[in-house]
Amino acid sequence: MLSTRALVRGLQAGLWRRVSTSTTALASHSQAVDVIDCSVPQYNDRLDTPLPDIPYVQNLTPEQKQLKEKEKDSWTNLTKEEKLALYRLTFEKSYAEMREGSDEWKTVLGGILFFFGFTGLLVWWQRLYVYGDVPHTLDPEWVDKQTQRMIDMRVNPVHGFSSKWDYEKKQWK
Repeated sequence: MLSTRALVRGLQAGLWRRVSTSTTALASHSQAVDVIDCSVPQYNDRLDTPLPDIPYVQNLTPEQKQLKEKEKDSWTNLTKEEKLALYRLTFEKSYAEMREGSDEWKTVLGGILFFFGFTGLLVWWQRLYVYGDVPHTLDPEWVDKQTQRMIDMRVNPVHGFSSKWDYEKKQWK
């Protein structure tokens, strides 16, 4: 009895408060929450929208401002590194970088296999310790005797079990 009370109080004091939704909601109101204003244009790197609403870098450094001024002249005067720097001011990732795969599938597959394994162990444990022996009524000999008894009693002779037995030839129709 005492250990149960200690367990309940421990859950209430520590674990339960971290899991509880009401305390989580209260904690979220006490901190500053970063809210996105959807009425303002936003930067998104997406394959289906190739041109975002705004450039990636909003606040330019003096070197970046100088590079932007140089951009207004002929692009043949720009070096490859300057062109790349200008691209990175507007876009965070290139198409190739957006299309390259991530290793997230390994985590997902690992989680799925973990839960399959845990479920298999649980089923195995239940077969050993929870379920009893198979009832004797599922033995093939018992099923044969029960079938013969139903035929002898002429159970459901019109549309059921006995209608499929030929009583003259003593075999299934």
